[in-house]
Amino acid sequence: MLLIEDPDVVATSGKTHHPIVKFNGRATSRVQGTVFEITDAELARADEYEVEAYKRVLAKLASDRSAWVYVDARFALAGS
Repeated sequence: MLLIEDPDVVATSGKTHHPIVKFNGRATSRVQGTVFEITDAELARADEYEVEAYKRVLAKLASDRSAWVYVDARFALAGS
């Protein structure tokens, strides 16, 4: 969990802690979740909402498809 210190984000989400994905180097690791199909405008709004601790990267899913995910910026791969 990540402590959120931005009061606007806390007001919007109603939570002071948000989950965060951290790369661990193991290809067998999985994160449970749901993939949503959204528009480019919705993705841009999501980018505006996220705090600097998150970085959006393109990740390969277990289904062999790819999706944008927000991960811990400290552990995001360079160039992702």
